[in-house]
Amino acid sequence: MRKGVLEMCILSIIAEEEAYPSDIIQRLKKDELIVAEGTMYPLLTRLKNAGLLNYNWRESTSGPPRKYYQITSEGQAFLSGLIKTWNQLVHAVTESTKNYQAR
Repeated sequence: MRKGVLEMCILSIIAEEEAYPSDIIQRLKKDELIVAEGTMYPLLTRLKNAGLLNYNWRESTSGPPRKYYQITSEGQAFLSGLIKTWNQLVHAVTESTKNYQAR
């Protein structure tokens, strides 16, 4: 996936409400974006280290405590920029291909 798109999707999900990584993976899968746990955890760590996410620990009834991620104000600003750039890209591609007729 093009750099930034997965980050944009993950930040958008977490911006709606704090989330546990497996919940994020399930949401992406529901939206037909398949992401492996081996991709998710390092990406969440990178976003946290960049100051875009925070997390808190919650007790779990079915095992050890879990990390739930929330977006920071810096993450909100970064996400807004990603979405603006994404919308510009979608518009440019739509405009440049609007006269193409699939054969």
